[in-house]
Formats: sequence, C-alpha cells, structure tokens
Amino acid sequence: MHKNKTITILSHGLVWLVLFSMPYLLSYGQQTDINRYIAHFWIPLVFSSVIFYSNYFVFTDRYLFANKTVKFIVINILIIIGFVLAKELIEDTFFQNLGNRRLSNGNESGPPLPMSIYIQLLKYIAPLLFAIAIKTTKRWAKNEAAQKEAANIKLQSELQHLHYQLQPHFFFNSLNNIYSLVDISPDQAKTSIHGLSKLMRYMLYETNVELVPLSKEIEFMKKYIDLMKLRLSDKTIVHYNFPNKETDIKIAPLLFISLIENAFKHGVSATKESEICIEMSVDGGTVNFTTKNGNFPKKTDDKSGSGIGIPNIKKRLDLLYPNKNSFHTEVENNLFTTQLTIETT
Repeated sequence: MHKNKTITILSHGLVWLVLFSMPYLLSYGQQTDINRYIAHFWIPLVFSSVIFYSNYFVFTDRYLFANKTVKFIVINILIIIGFVLAKELIEDTFFQNLGNRRLSNGNESGPPLPMSIYIQLLKYIAPLLFAIAIKTTKRWAKNEAAQKEAANIKLQSELQHLHYQLQPHFFFNSLNNIYSLVDISPDQAKTSIHGLSKLMRYMLYETNVELVPLSKEIEFMKKYIDLMKLRLSDKTIVHYNFPNKETDIKIAPLLFISLIENAFKHGVSATKESEICIEMSVDGGTVNFTTKNGNFPKKTDDKSGSGIGIPNIKKRLDLLYPNKNSFHTEVENNLFTTQLTIETT
C-alpha cells in the first residue's frame, strides 16, 4: 500500500514537471521570454492543477458521486470563471507589455477577447474532465474488486458448506458398512474402524486446503475401497486402476469419493453377482475418472446415506472448475456409469 502511494506521488510529480518544462522543450534553441511563459503558460497551469486536485480529492466524491450534480457544476463554473478573470487581471496588472492585443494600426494581434476567454474556458474544463475520468475509473475498479472479493467469499462459504456436508455423509455411510460387520465378523469390524479412523484423519486435517496432491487423493481412495471390500461377499468383484506414476497435479480434495460411495451403495446385490470397476487416468493436466457398477437402486425407504453425493459433486465442480469439467451419468443394460473429466491447468 505504501509502495503504491509512493509510486502515485512520483507519477504526479513527473507529469507536472514535464508540463512545466514544456515551454522550454518546445522552444529549445530559440530566444525565450520568461514573463511570457509565466503569464501564458505557468499561471494557467497552476490554475489547472488547482481545478484538477480540488475535484480529484474533494468535489467529485463530495458532490458528484453523492448525487449533488447541480452543486458540483455550479461550484466548478464559479471556479473556472474566477480563474479566467484572475488570469486577465494578473496579465493587465503585472504583464502589461504582453497584452498586445492591438497593434499601432488598431488591428488585433491575437484572437478576439471573447474567443480568448472561450479557449481559456476549454483549457480549464480539460483538467476537470480528466479528474472526473480518473476518479470514475478508480471507483469502478474499486467496486469491481469489492464485487470479486464478495463473490470469492461467497464461493469459499459455499465450498466450505459442501465440504462440511460431505464429511458427515461419508462418515454415516462408512458406519453403516461397519455396523453390518459387527455380528458377522468382529475382527473385520475392528479392522474397518481402524481404517476409518485413518480416512477421517485425512478428511479432517489434510483436506482443509484449496488443493491437494493427486497422489494423496488416490491413496485416500484406495484405502476407502479396501475398507469397503471387507464387507462384500464373493458375489461382488471390485476392480480399480489408478495412475502409479507420480505427477505434479494438484486437485480439489474429495471430489471423487462420492462417486465411489455410490458405486458401493448402488452396485452391490445381496443375491446377485455384481461387479464394480473404478478407473482413473491422467493425460497431461486432464484427469479422467470413471466408475461402472451394476444398477441395484435402493428402496425409497432406505435411509443409508442422505442422497447428497451426486448433487454435492455437481455443485463443487461448478464452483471449483467452471467450464473446465465434464460430468455425466448413464444407465445402459443395467450398468450404471459415471464419467468425470477435470482440466486442472
């Protein structure tokens, strides 16, 4: 902030230095008359600077942006007229020798007085318009920044809500799976609880960031799949394939776990043979994720889980990867397929 303020002050100083030096730069090598520079250039320039900074620092904010337009216009008209008259008075009082409007033959050497005043008015209106333009641009930029910040805060709030929504959903589904093992296989239930504690530790302590390494997310999914396989019978076969090669890709955490949950929730039958296939591939900065499983929809009165998995991931994708994701599901030949593609670059 201090650095930007210093740059602004130096920029203004440099501009005014160039403007005040302009007569010397334009008349380099010619005979100069300092009084003419003072009367016709420096005095109007001082008046212009007063008009510019008074509007830049005071009048534009106090009157124009406060919807007191009439007052703003009247004040500036009075100031400009006052400076035009003051310039004429100063020239007539201190620089009489420069006031050669009439030659000895009675002809005027310069433009008529009304035209001269009109030109001066235009000169003083220019810094006024320049000050308004700068203040309006800065105000627009500030409003844009504020809107972006508000949108970012809203985005983070929505993402946090979805993240917190996912955690109990995940925990609830996992507990249901472990509960089914307690009577059948107490040892497997103990192993499942131990595995669940590791998964929850990852969810609680390592996913509260914007991005995580894809390798960590893959490790988390593998552990979850192995945990879910403990409760399956021989009727269900699970295949999964993840990239083994390390990449530098980072991705939003917990994007894929809901799809894996749904595969185990809706792709397993107690009486029929079933198969679950989970595959991920990486192509440059693009991550492709696919799940395929038998379609065994739960009954409407089945409350295992809360049914928020797919809506949750769609909302998160729209917020995190707008125009950089492709997600669709389909059911064909009693096979439920999900395909998710994310461009991480």
